[in-house]
Amino acid sequence: MGADYHGPTPARWADAGPFPMRRFPKTGRQRGFTLIELLVVLVIIGLLAALVVPNVLSRADDARVTSARSDIQSLMNALKLYKLDNFRYPSADQGLDALLRKPTTGSIPANWRPYVEKQFKDPWGNPYQYAVPGRAGEVEVFSFGADGKPGGEGLDADIGSWQP
Repeated sequence: MGADYHGPTPARWADAGPFPMRRFPKTGRQRGFTLIELLVVLVIIGLLAALVVPNVLSRADDARVTSARSDIQSLMNALKLYKLDNFRYPSADQGLDALLRKPTTGSIPANWRPYVEKQFKDPWGNPYQYAVPGRAGEVEVFSFGADGKPGGEGLDADIGSWQP
C-alpha cells in the first residue's frame, strides 16, 4: 500500500465495510453444539435409517427374483430355437451346456450352433437347473432360489419356467 492510501487503518479493519465483523466477548466458553443436541440429531438419523434400510434391502431381493425370471425366459427361448434347428431338446445329460457348446455325448445335433453367449448362473450364483421332461411341458428351466435347495418359501422358493 502506498503513502497516498487513505482507507481504514489496520486497527479499525474489523469495523470497516458494509458487513462489519462481529466480535464476541471472551468469556472462556467456546460456542458449539451441546451433547443433548448431538444426541437428538443421532436419534433422528437412527430412526430414518431404521425406516429406509429395510425398504432398500427388500428392493434388492425383488430385483434378484425378477432377474432370475428374465434369465429363465431367455433360456427357454434359446431351447425353443435349439429344438427348431435340431428337432428335439437337449437330453438331460447334455443339459443347458448344449446351448453354449456342441454336445459330444448322446445324440449329437446336426444343425447345432451357439444359442447363448455365456453359461447362465442365477442371481445367487448357482447354475440354473434343467429337467426333461418338465412338470408342465417337455422341458423346464428353474432356479432353487436364494437357499440353493429344492422347495422353500419366500426368497427361498423355486423360480421356474412353469410359473407365469
